[in-house]
Amino acid sequence: MQIEVASKRRKVHRPGSLVIDVTSRGPQPWVRFSPFYPHGGIPVPMSPGETSESVEGVWQALKVFESADVDRSKLSVKSMKGLKRTVRRFGAVQGHRAGLHGDRLLDYRTARHEIYLPVYRWVLEHRLRAEVAELHALAMSSEVVLLDYTTNGDVDDLSTPLSHAALIADHVRRFSLAAN
Repeated sequence: MQIEVASKRRKVHRPGSLVIDVTSRGPQPWVRFSPFYPHGGIPVPMSPGETSESVEGVWQALKVFESADVDRSKLSVKSMKGLKRTVRRFGAVQGHRAGLHGDRLLDYRTARHEIYLPVYRWVLEHRLRAEVAELHALAMSSEVVLLDYTTNGDVDDLSTPLSHAALIADHVRRFSLAAN
């Protein structure tokens, strides 16, 4: 199995490789891997009965700033636009709320482990099974390169954003192990 991650910002020239854009600007069906894609019905961690349209909706909704707490409106965004909440507008990020009504803030690393990873894994397992199987089949017959805006696959490296393409590659590798 050959599956790698490369930066969409750099020209990727890999003769014989299948290059797949899994960002919000990618083609169907691969755009469905974007954290911005509105799959709907995604459980919000530590918030029983609450759901989101997208992974990014959960991440942004639970983010807490100096001048703004959670923003549940981000959970219902279906357009893949208008999801980001920025420090320019709200001040420094204080952390992520442990659930919509939680009383504690999670630091960045803990939020990745307790919010982002479980939510993205849920989407891979419940909304993208067919696409994961297709990527697995493609990677068994040729090298697959997944394009993302960042290539950081280390969840504990907080110096750069986490690459969802790296999470996909890891999930497809695990899928391969489970299939064998």
